[in-house]
Amino acid sequence: MDLTIGIIGFGARATLREEVHRPGHGSRITAICDPSERARDDARRLLPDAFVTDSLDELLASGIDAVMVLTPDDTHAALSIRALEAGVAVFCEKPLAIDLADADAMLETARRTGSRLYIGHNMRHMPVITLMRQLIQDGRIGDVKAVWVRHFVGHGGDYYFKDWHADRRRTTGLLLQKGAHDIDIIHWLAGAYTEQVAAMGELSVYGDITDRRDRTGERMPDWFSVDNWPPTSLTGLNPVIDVEDISMVNMRLSGGILASYQQCHFTPDYWRNYTVIGTEGRIENVGDTAGSEVRLWNRRHRGAADADETFIVPEAEGAGHDGADALLVAEFLRFVRDGGVTETSPVAAREAVAAGILATESLRGDGSAITIPELDADLVAYFERGQVEVASV
Repeated sequence: MDLTIGIIGFGARATLREEVHRPGHGSRITAICDPSERARDDARRLLPDAFVTDSLDELLASGIDAVMVLTPDDTHAALSIRALEAGVAVFCEKPLAIDLADADAMLETARRTGSRLYIGHNMRHMPVITLMRQLIQDGRIGDVKAVWVRHFVGHGGDYYFKDWHADRRRTTGLLLQKGAHDIDIIHWLAGAYTEQVAAMGELSVYGDITDRRDRTGERMPDWFSVDNWPPTSLTGLNPVIDVEDISMVNMRLSGGILASYQQCHFTPDYWRNYTVIGTEGRIENVGDTAGSEVRLWNRRHRGAADADETFIVPEAEGAGHDGADALLVAEFLRFVRDGGVTETSPVAAREAVAAGILATESLRGDGSAITIPELDADLVAYFERGQVEVASV
């Protein structure tokens, strides 16, 4: 029998419907909720058999097995908690929340209600990342001691500075909103969570652009173009812009592992570069899509040298995020149906949020190091068991 899935927020990430709506093959979308008339019209056109509403109560009462929260970041916590309280399994798009107390409340609610919580950290399924992680797990570079990440966000002006993403009330900041992906992967590759963060950042380019407009009712594809260049020539930016367009954070992870993450939203190119250094070598990706290279150095050289080995990032089925979206949805559906441990982790999602939020606090302060508060050990253990309580004796 198909799982019945509800969608909350039929906007940019509603493209996941292509992986979810497989009537007769395990899952189908039966209900959609969105306050936007345009979104509801799109939902009726693309999924004519689904129940479409602007009422969350009606969606939750429609008999769905699970819900996917695909709304703007500042709404994730409240909507997810409502669904968890209703006994519905939840897929929450990243970041988990934009406030650390809200993120912790989501985990606590999931445990208290027993409703399953899954977070949309799709990069854990990206072929370039899974290839690098496998090399690390195979011991090819020894014990990880450092992770350095540079994120060139070439579409930053169009993606993040023409709508709600530019308003810190909606995102906290892009070091969280955009960086949550990379911080999570830094933790995953290192096998450790951040204990302290210290950051710096600036609104260097987009804050000086005076051409602004309210784009209510519009969506990113309506204005996106690679011809929008250079960044200083962009027009129609969001009326409120108070998030940084360049930032960098240093992190001390447990076990003495060090990491750094740099993010720039006005580069000409758009990709991520990961360097992972261990006690016996290092790996680095050049390009992050299928056909790109992951290079391995594990012999001593006198100077710059060609990689000792090169690995090609494989192709994956599915279009979204180099096949990661299809794998993400498949894992979520399996989790709803059967439970068990998943590659993504609500605890890891919380740790990425914590690092991003407190790094933002550091960069808006004096750049001093801030300690990440720890989660309750019993709560962590609950999620590590696959969201199963220990049977009473």
